[in-house]
Amino acid sequence: MITIKEITSKETYAVRQPVLRKGKPIESCIFEGDDLETTHHFGLFENEDLIGIISLFDKINTIFAEKNQAQIRGMAVLETHQKKGFGEALVRHCETYCNDNQVDLIWFNARTAAVGFYQKMNYQPQGEAFDIKDVGEHYLMFKKL
Repeated sequence: MITIKEITSKETYAVRQPVLRKGKPIESCIFEGDDLETTHHFGLFENEDLIGIISLFDKINTIFAEKNQAQIRGMAVLETHQKKGFGEALVRHCETYCNDNQVDLIWFNARTAAVGFYQKMNYQPQGEAFDIKDVGEHYLMFKKL
């Protein structure tokens, strides 16, 4: 049975570290704004096991004109559970949450390898690739809701 529910920022580390910060200290899993009241972390559970995570930040990117924006960060699914639709389920959950809360646009920095995954869900790249120190090449991506 698959369920998605809100979790704490600390609970995300069990997936953030092996997937997004492999071989790096647990401190590298802490994101600025993780514990703000406006930040929401969602976990995807298979039975009782946390296998995927996504975080939604109330953050404006001035490149976009929309007043109500949200930033997705730290979307990750454990390697053993990838390519099974769980990542898409997490992104769709955030889209539903944003629609319910009058958010007009979702944006995020996607790893180059993930751009195609997001494009299948109608996210568009904006501008050129850029490097995030110690993480790698990314593209700014967005979707108007």
